[in-house]
Amino acid sequence: MRLKGLFWVFALLLLTALGFLTYKVAYATPWMFYLLEGLILVTVCFLIVFYRRIVRPLHTIGSGMELLREQDFSSRLSLVGQYEADRVVKVFNRMMEQLKNERLRMREQNHFLDLLIHASPMGVILLSLDEQLTQLNPMALKMLGVSQEEALLRKITEIDSPLAAELASIPLGKTQIVRLNDSNIYKCTHSSFIDRGFHHPFYLIEGLTEEVFRAEKKAYEKVIRMIAHEVNNTTAGITSTLDTVAQALEENEGMEEIREVMGVCVERCFSMSRFITRFADVVKIPDPHLSAVDMNELIATCKRFMEGMCADHGVTIRMELSEQLRPVQMDAALIEQVVVNIIKNAVESIGENGEITIRTFAPAGIEVIDNGAGISKETAAKLFTPFFSTKPNGQGIGLIFIREILSRHGCTFSLRTYADGLTRFRILFP
Repeated sequence: MRLKGLFWVFALLLLTALGFLTYKVAYATPWMFYLLEGLILVTVCFLIVFYRRIVRPLHTIGSGMELLREQDFSSRLSLVGQYEADRVVKVFNRMMEQLKNERLRMREQNHFLDLLIHASPMGVILLSLDEQLTQLNPMALKMLGVSQEEALLRKITEIDSPLAAELASIPLGKTQIVRLNDSNIYKCTHSSFIDRGFHHPFYLIEGLTEEVFRAEKKAYEKVIRMIAHEVNNTTAGITSTLDTVAQALEENEGMEEIREVMGVCVERCFSMSRFITRFADVVKIPDPHLSAVDMNELIATCKRFMEGMCADHGVTIRMELSEQLRPVQMDAALIEQVVVNIIKNAVESIGENGEITIRTFAPAGIEVIDNGAGISKETAAKLFTPFFSTKPNGQGIGLIFIREILSRHGCTFSLRTYADGLTRFRILFP
């Protein structure tokens, strides 16, 4: 029972006892009757004062406790005119004001933090205590290549994404550099923060692709220019000398074999010059001149150009063209070179007797699919690294050439072997 109820029970019992006592002595001693009547009157006055000074203030403070429990920090208690109770009311009101200000500050901070995470160029993934994804910002969704519905309330291992698979392998409290088969490079951190006494894990994903590409390009441009300069100067001098000697030996008999060897040396020098020129061409890729291009016609042209090479290896090449494609802004000559290089790589991956499918899809995408040997996980991480090649005589510049052209067109792309055993080079135009 509450204090107010106890007060009324106490008042009723006290007045009942006094009334009964007054009734008993009313006829025996009249003066005692008047004394008890006065005592009852004084008791009633005292109970009224007691109620106003003690019970009602405590009831008011109790209402404040209800407000506090309901977290209604905007309400305030009124002064009751009793010194001790008013001191409590003032302290309570000051506490409610501080709680209101603190809540407002926390809401502002949380709102600012949400906006910051939403606009952050870094991918942010928050996990629950059972390691389910509870929040992903737009950049994280873009990096993973999934939608909000495909990711929320799932574990990181359940998401079909190469980046998600790499994130799942990072131990808590560690940072790793991840290089994917779509040429993207990320700095991934797996850490946690404490909230209400529990460690909540999260991932931070920082894109390093542009910075690494710029550093790589600056390095290999310098190396290629230096090598090309030295090789071309050297081979020019050697071929000139060999030609002069060969002309001088023409007048002498029995020198045919020596002149033949010199001819082989000259041809070898020219081959070396052409070889190094191919490297130099990578750093001389022109800026694209964009115009509206029908991508289906471009693919058909590339297919006709590569049919001879495919037939020599017993490879069937076919097309699946979408009728819903819009014209795409691109440099047709450069993109043709990209598609031809991709088909050539697919043929070399198949070897003999295979199939290549070139498909287009809306709104503006190309996919080259082959049933070749596939790409291992170790190879996938190095695909777009300068001078890396899995071919015995490969130079490691084909994919660099493709990467440069597609990057200049603002395309997103990936090269990956899927669970069905097919390797897909996918290009999506902006």
